[in-house]
Amino acid sequence: MMKVAVLTKGSTSDEAARYLLKDVEGVEFVYYQMIADVFASTVEGKTDFSVIPIENTIDGSVSLHTEILVNEVDLPIQAEWIYPSVQNLVGRLSELDRLPDTGELDYSPIVKVMSHPVAMAQCLQFIRNHMPNAELEHVSSTADAIRIVRDNPGRGWVAIGQKTAAANNGLDILQESITDHHNNFTRFLLVGPKPLQGKLSDKHKTTIIVSHQEDYPGGLHQVLSALAWRRINMSRIESRPTKKRLGTYYFLIDIEMSMDSILLQSAVAEIEAIGFQVRLLGSYPTFTYKPE
Repeated sequence: MMKVAVLTKGSTSDEAARYLLKDVEGVEFVYYQMIADVFASTVEGKTDFSVIPIENTIDGSVSLHTEILVNEVDLPIQAEWIYPSVQNLVGRLSELDRLPDTGELDYSPIVKVMSHPVAMAQCLQFIRNHMPNAELEHVSSTADAIRIVRDNPGRGWVAIGQKTAAANNGLDILQESITDHHNNFTRFLLVGPKPLQGKLSDKHKTTIIVSHQEDYPGGLHQVLSALAWRRINMSRIESRPTKKRLGTYYFLIDIEMSMDSILLQSAVAEIEAIGFQVRLLGSYPTFTYKPE
């Protein structure tokens, strides 16, 4: 039995994990409310893998999750996949009236909107247009927000989250797909000590961290040149603080190539030869979402 740690049941992470592993036999999902506990369960051997949302079309990188992955745990990336992040307004239809002139729901009685901060950030335009005076409260997951709304009827509270969680908690979808942009996707990582078995892909990526003890002019150019002249494509490069001294950074680089490639191995060797430290976070298959 493969045990997979994931954020709360009914969350986007839960739906994304089930999508990736739907054709893998013997999977048991273990749910946690906090991302730190998701990581810890795999570090401590309670689960085989952790599912980590790491980047979103609208909100960019999820800084907290990246920091834990880079600085607090030793869990290689074993797979990557993209999943649509469709957020809905969830509550009770019985608590809202409809506007007499248009027949649309009257959102004025809503005093609080609850959700995960990343999901909330994806829907700010809808919130400003329909509930500009409502209090915005961040919680640990979209599924938790829906449960809190379920347990507090009649208070003018609504949640932003998934249809699955709404149905599981007996709540209504007040408005479907309220994200500011319809091409909203979240990138997920499967991290764990061993490779994922039972799924194959013809596309692979490698993630490395490049750092240097002392900053100097042209350093980043030299790193990029080692990749560029070999025609090695990067899908992301991000500078993040080392937390050792103000103004010092490391580079988190996603490369569209397996570490098995001689080209990438030679590029890494060149980067190290010019004085940089290279740490491998994972070389892994990547999966693209295909609507059913």
